[in-house]
Amino acid sequence: MKKLFLLLAVLILIVAIGQLYNFLPKFNFNSLRPPENPKTEELLGGKQKTVSEESTVTKVVENSLPSVVTVGIIKTTTVSGGIQIDPFNFTNPLRQLPSTQKKIDQNIGSGFIVSSDGLIITNKHVVADTEATYKILTDKKEKFDVIKIYRDPLNDLAILKINATGLKPLSLGDSSKLKLGQTAIAIGTPLGEFTNTVTVGIVSGLGRGITAGSPFEGFVEKLDNVIQTDAAISAGNSGGPLLNSSGQVIGINTAIATEGQNIAFAIPVNVIRDLINSFQARGGSFDKPYIGIRYKMIDKQTAIMNDVVEGAYIIEVAQGSPAEKAGLQLEDIITEFDGKNVKGDDQSLAKLILNKKIGETVKLKIWRNKETKEILITLEASK
Repeated sequence: MKKLFLLLAVLILIVAIGQLYNFLPKFNFNSLRPPENPKTEELLGGKQKTVSEESTVTKVVENSLPSVVTVGIIKTTTVSGGIQIDPFNFTNPLRQLPSTQKKIDQNIGSGFIVSSDGLIITNKHVVADTEATYKILTDKKEKFDVIKIYRDPLNDLAILKINATGLKPLSLGDSSKLKLGQTAIAIGTPLGEFTNTVTVGIVSGLGRGITAGSPFEGFVEKLDNVIQTDAAISAGNSGGPLLNSSGQVIGINTAIATEGQNIAFAIPVNVIRDLINSFQARGGSFDKPYIGIRYKMIDKQTAIMNDVVEGAYIIEVAQGSPAEKAGLQLEDIITEFDGKNVKGDDQSLAKLILNKKIGETVKLKIWRNKETKEILITLEASK
């Protein structure tokens, strides 16, 4: 009986607790969970963004690699034999060793294809040695001999020709639309050894002035208005493309700053486009037109100070050149070339000559002994 009453009391207690629970405010047990990291969503978004950037870069690289090449040099040099010491020869212990011939065959730079029929762009300093021969190694490990080279006399650029068809050219962008901070992708052969190396950075600066050169050739040249990037570039990258996130060429990798890290430079693609357009305007000729003079530019201020005119002051006339045949003389000042003024503050004369074809006859205006004269000159191929 006692157990029955105890069981009944327990049942009544349970019912009472249930009723009491209905009248109590509901407790949010979720509040007991630790608060979510407020940056979780941001981190997820950043991850998605990173994945998107990675896929963009990998796509650009995949599409561009077939168009990027490695440039190699082949030449024979004479190596001095040095001096050998003969300790047993007391009268003449030093003996001159004979010189030996050494063949150099190594990769020295990069380049990229700009036409399906075998035109390749690289830096002029990569192919500066006119006594050497050059070769091209493609992404598919195919090797081609460079049969013709056009070296731009105004910029550190060169056009190479190989016997090949069906090549995939890279698309050229517009460097006038570049903005600081945009993605920059460099492809090339650093140190002449690691082909198809890809580095990624941003456009770090615009309108820089630099001195470009090649440790392989010992050649330097001053360049203005180049692109600065932090994409890692080493010797051997010279001539390779600098690409945007759309896979378009925005520049040609040219130089590095040896004094600092992550500072590299590229010639803007619009300079490359001007060279190609000029080359095509001459019918794709690899011979450059020339008139055969050395000159110094006289700017407006110098002209006023010396009571002369602005233009190209002739300091040498090559023997047998078009200039000599036309009657140009030392100390003549060329003021007009084919109806266009020759300005003394830039390379306007060289540019005007470069845009003409071999065999063309043009009219010059020259200033000689304080008088203006007109002379006709026929352009010939450079020797």
